[in-house]
Formats: sequence, C-alpha cells, structure tokens
Amino acid sequence: MITHIQGKLTEKKPTSVVIDCHGVGYMLNISLHTYSQIPDGEHLKLYTHLQVKEDSHTLYGFSSLAEREIFRLLISVSGIGSSIARTMLSSLTPKQVREGIAVGDVALIQSIKGIGAKTAQRVIIDLKDKILKIYDIDEVSVSKDNTNKNEALSALEVLGFVKKQAERVVDKIIMAQPDANVETIIKQALKNL
Repeated sequence: MITHIQGKLTEKKPTSVVIDCHGVGYMLNISLHTYSQIPDGEHLKLYTHLQVKEDSHTLYGFSSLAEREIFRLLISVSGIGSSIARTMLSSLTPKQVREGIAVGDVALIQSIKGIGAKTAQRVIIDLKDKILKIYDIDEVSVSKDNTNKNEALSALEVLGFVKKQAERVVDKIIMAQPDANVETIIKQALKNL
C-alpha cells in the first residue's frame, strides 16, 4: 500500500496533480479541498489511497490524514464510489462532512451532486456511530451549533438573503467563533452579506 507520495509538483489541475518522485511521475486524483490546500511551491507531500480494480490502479491524493480517513469511510458505504466521495470532499470540507454525518443532517449530504435522499440516509446510518467514535465528537455540542446555525439561516432567509450565500457566511462565522449565539451570528452575517 502506498501511504504517501512526496516529491516535485510538476502538474496541478483542480482534479489531479502529478508529482515527480525520483524520475517517476505519479498522477493523483484530488478533491477541490485538497487543490485549495496545495501551496504553489515545487515540493509537495500528499497522503494517498490506492484503489485497485480489475482494469485499473488509481491513486487518490489528500492534503491531510483526516480527509483521507473521511474518504475511506465514505467509500465503505454501499452505493458511494470513489468519484462520489471525491465530489463530497470537493463540495464540503472534511469537517463539514464529518459534522453533517454526526448530527444526521440529511439535507446537507443530499445537497451534494449525485446523492439522493436514500443514499444520504444510508451514509448517515452507516457512518454516524463510526464518526462519533473515531473523532470523539460530542453529539450535543455539534447539534447545539447546528441549531444556532439553522436559526440564524432561517432569520437571514426571512430578511431576503439567498440561502446558499448566507450559509457560506454563517459557516465562516461559526468556524471563527464556535461559541457564538444566534444573535451574534446574525449580526456578523449582516455585516458580511
């Protein structure tokens, strides 16, 4: 098993990179999250997952061990292949995926292209206990943050803001101030929208 590749970055695209490692170029499929984390410098180290099939050997690259772990958990679910898992990690950060599954946020998981209601529910049912155990997440604190976020978002929608745009702003506020109450989140969001 190839666990990581370190070398000179020779090619960088939003969906893949090529790393030259002592004269051998390895193409790694990446998510947009990993793409955004890759520095512009020449030297690069990515954690990898090798998928072996009858007709191909495919390498996937990740900027962090946490992202690789989420990817591996996702592809363990029936109906989630490597391309859908990569799409999930391109649409959401590994932390958002992890917390969405931990609190059972079907709407968040279903918002990803290619995932329907049944698949979203299966992901949550199959992975919720594993994620709570592996990451030692306290379900109560995550759902409290989610309640504050949902209340703030519904208030912003009532005020006429587009949900997707408001959600991005609110997510940034919650990441910066995890203990912020609903009122603080709304005030900060209004300054940034």
